[in-house]
Amino acid sequence: MMPSLDELLGSAHVVSLGLFDRFRGLNRREALLLEGPEGWTEFSPFVEYDDAESANWLRAAIDFGWQSTPHALRTTIPVNATVPAVPAHKVAEVLARFPGCRTAKVKVASPDQTLADDVARVAEVRRVLGPEGRIRIDANGLWNVDEAEHAIHALSGFDLEYIEQPCMTVPELAEIRHRTAYLSVPIAADESVRKTGDPLAVARAGAADILVIKAQPLGGIRAALSIIGQTGLPVVVSSALDTSVGLSMGAHLAASVPGLYFDCGLGTASLLADDVTSQPLLPVNGEIPVRRVVPDRLAEHAASAERRDWWLARLARTHALLAAE
Repeated sequence: MMPSLDELLGSAHVVSLGLFDRFRGLNRREALLLEGPEGWTEFSPFVEYDDAESANWLRAAIDFGWQSTPHALRTTIPVNATVPAVPAHKVAEVLARFPGCRTAKVKVASPDQTLADDVARVAEVRRVLGPEGRIRIDANGLWNVDEAEHAIHALSGFDLEYIEQPCMTVPELAEIRHRTAYLSVPIAADESVRKTGDPLAVARAGAADILVIKAQPLGGIRAALSIIGQTGLPVVVSSALDTSVGLSMGAHLAASVPGLYFDCGLGTASLLADDVTSQPLLPVNGEIPVRRVVPDRLAEHAASAERRDWWLARLARTHALLAAE
């Protein structure tokens, strides 16, 4: 049952939050928050996404705000630290924002950096975490197959847990997984699941060992659980640089996954210099709790009138797409 546009607009708040470090090309993160009968929810597709792609994010927001959540199998979720493409000398500062986290996801392949920068960053993460720490790297599909093979060879000596989306397409993932099999570093798929018309294709092609699942881009908790059940692959539940409201959606998804073998990428409130709540979902002892979040700092972080109008128009357009289905 879908709420009307007027119902959505009645509780809509647009916020703009600062980041500690540039992440995914952003210095600020914008989001639209809504209050449904089940609690607060989030609609925050990145600004470059078109309306067709953004519609799934609205579907997820409605699912979380207007439907009860599935039965939770756990009350806390172990999470990883996330290290943006910062210089190596800033790594310790970033990791200090993730107290108790035993795993770090390190961004690599930034277009304005070199492989040597990536190696230096990962090496420093290994130094800070020590030999027991777990390191996963994320290229966001920015390497071609040859670049990925070269980079994986250069980075595999740091005892990687897995490599997330080294290349963009499913055939490329399958090829790089074959080429680097001798290194025994698993391949994880993110964009090949959430930015495709067929999220199951990567599993059918044998192109990944692990799936990275995000609730908002996949249309909500129930849709994500369906994909997990159909693929049979182990998953990492992650965020899309959400506010703590969106992270709550991810935490409820992770709480419902039958087998959760990896630390999840849901500690990213630590990347935000600001948040919408005085009780953000920040990692404590390497975990976040599974709970609803009430945004009590909306006025403090309200976006400009121009940006608010932009988001409300986007909400109206994506709502029309869902209503037409």
